[in-house]
Amino acid sequence: MNTSTEFIMPNVVLTCLQTTKFKTGCLSINLLTPLSRETASKSALVPMVLCRGTESLPDMAAISSHLDSLYGARIKPVVRKKGEIQVIGLYADFADEAFVPGGTGILESITAILGEMLLFPRIQGGNFLREYVESERDKLLDLIRGRINDKRSYSMQRLFELMCSMENYATDKLGTEAEAESITPAELMDHYHSLLASSPIQIFYCGSAEPPRVRTALLSALSSLPRSGEEPDLGTDIRMNSLEESPRYFEDEMQVTQGKLAIGFRLGDCMENPDTAAIKVFNAVYGGCVTSKLFMNVREKLSLCYFASSWVDLHKGIMAVSSGIEFCKYEAALSEILSQLEAVKRGDFTEDELSAAKCSVAGDYRTIEDSPIALEDFYLNQALIGPDCSPSELAELCEKVTAADVVKIAKGIECDAIYFLRGQKEETDA
Repeated sequence: MNTSTEFIMPNVVLTCLQTTKFKTGCLSINLLTPLSRETASKSALVPMVLCRGTESLPDMAAISSHLDSLYGARIKPVVRKKGEIQVIGLYADFADEAFVPGGTGILESITAILGEMLLFPRIQGGNFLREYVESERDKLLDLIRGRINDKRSYSMQRLFELMCSMENYATDKLGTEAEAESITPAELMDHYHSLLASSPIQIFYCGSAEPPRVRTALLSALSSLPRSGEEPDLGTDIRMNSLEESPRYFEDEMQVTQGKLAIGFRLGDCMENPDTAAIKVFNAVYGGCVTSKLFMNVREKLSLCYFASSWVDLHKGIMAVSSGIEFCKYEAALSEILSQLEAVKRGDFTEDELSAAKCSVAGDYRTIEDSPIALEDFYLNQALIGPDCSPSELAELCEKVTAADVVKIAKGIECDAIYFLRGQKEETDA
């Protein structure tokens, strides 16, 4: 795989991954904007509305017919949260020309329709079509309201809302129900124009075409892209230490049969100059894989929970533990989860545990190279926080992590907040 990165327009970066490994190519256009409670829902709604119709393809039927003629290409809206940056855009996957007899021109056709979706949406009276806005707004509201149905992810969302209540990180990538309900076509159009003019743009291509050809196709498709010259204040407020000396405790009651215990940590001084490989391997030793301390001890050996795992967000410098427990085992599970972290801080893990953790993380990174969509997300992360290397190179760095590296990461970690989603009183008593 040959990777190249270049500016093709002011504040527009193109990353090309030229390869013939995949029969399906991908192209994404991503607008980066500060994550904000006031604008998150509007930003999330924009790509959803853009996919409803364009000047020449006025509805979804026309778009679908056109994509079918391109060997079943697909385009979907994308909304992501990277630390305190909201990433919105369009993602296309399509048959790679190297595997299509007489398929010349697919790249240019896909690029053209993406450009038209982004820059020439269907409008009426100077605004987005009201029917499209209201329909997609209802879908957005359904997604926001539906988050509560997955209690595991809901408990993590609540942890971050409470733990980071004074930080933009508390905002969900889809925003809030109250904000989404109030969006009008005129407000959405104003926000759309603001995003187009000022948002830095990251474009990713994976396929067999040479970078100069991809660049030429994009310059043609995005020739009318407005650029104001203004740059938003993009970035993430990384807090090294917990807010208070002792962890803060939060609790909700809900009609559930299984408690959800979520614990938030600050990664500490290692975020001054993050060593991605060491942090990832530490996480795998502690709770990030099936040979981890949390899985082998808290779940398997002591049977204190139905599941227990840890996850790190290198954009924000946060680690979180998610677990499902019986209500009566709250104290024991919490104590043991924290005890296992103390064990890692003491270096109380075997060479086999370290080796299994390194193998797990390295394997995950190498697997990224088997999927265009995984590669797209990897290189977007790389553009925002680094490191400047390929997945296989990062895998090799993980294999070189030592026990001392893991202990050093662990010693800087502080518990900041503990959240427990418990059943209502009668269920808890039962």
